[in-house]
Amino acid sequence: MENTFKFNLHDTELFGQYWKPQTVEAVIVLVHGMGEHSSRYEQSVILHLINKGFGVVAFDQFGHGRTTGKRGHCPSYEALLETIDYAIKKAEALFPKKAIYLYGHSLGGNLVINYSLTKNHTLKGVIASSPFLRLAFNPPKWKVVFGKLVLKILPSLTLPSELEVEAISRDENEVQKYCDDELVHDKVSPMFIFPVIDAGEWAIVNANKLQVPMLVLHGTGDCIIDYKGSEEFCKNSTNAQLALFDNGYHELHHDLCKEEFIQTILKWLDKM
Repeated sequence: MENTFKFNLHDTELFGQYWKPQTVEAVIVLVHGMGEHSSRYEQSVILHLINKGFGVVAFDQFGHGRTTGKRGHCPSYEALLETIDYAIKKAEALFPKKAIYLYGHSLGGNLVINYSLTKNHTLKGVIASSPFLRLAFNPPKWKVVFGKLVLKILPSLTLPSELEVEAISRDENEVQKYCDDELVHDKVSPMFIFPVIDAGEWAIVNANKLQVPMLVLHGTGDCIIDYKGSEEFCKNSTNAQLALFDNGYHELHHDLCKEEFIQTILKWLDKM
């Protein structure tokens, strides 16, 4: 059963929702990726978690889904981490005295990793799916130069992300669902991209600071986010475990290997 809530940060009303199983073993705070929204996880990830006794708290990030404000823009990278802080506090209020895990995909993966590295917390563990630590391609130099200039003078200017939609999944039905989803968009501002790229590289270098168990999952066929960034991160940490999916595309939870992906997560959680 879905329950919704709203919270205000940086003059923005953010949309949140939660799911409560009959018997709660622990709770997961879920952070979605760029251009999408939290409801896309309901059928693919959240139902599996609920069936295993996990409560789930999720929200639509700045510039996304049913949250107010300009599409594809956020106040700052720190503001993105603040939303996770709020969601954790909400999870603590909804599910008192239950262990809390973070789950993030892509952009959300970048955020949950950096949150776990830089913030004081009592998390039981972190799951990062195809985390945006390093792009799998090099944007044209002129775009980078232009973007960094705009970041200084007009950080809220949004441009098309030019995401190759077919790269999210090998399942054509999932690609079509993505295209048909009215809450999905392809807008992104310099404030929503360059600080994220920097934070991804910082996380790889500082992975040795990780103090909490982490499961990192990535497909070797991901041509949006480089799985080798995830490999490098896990090599630099004694607390991060890497699960690679042969030729898996970016959205593993919507890809041909989705059953194996979910089972890998559930088995990891079961051992915690």
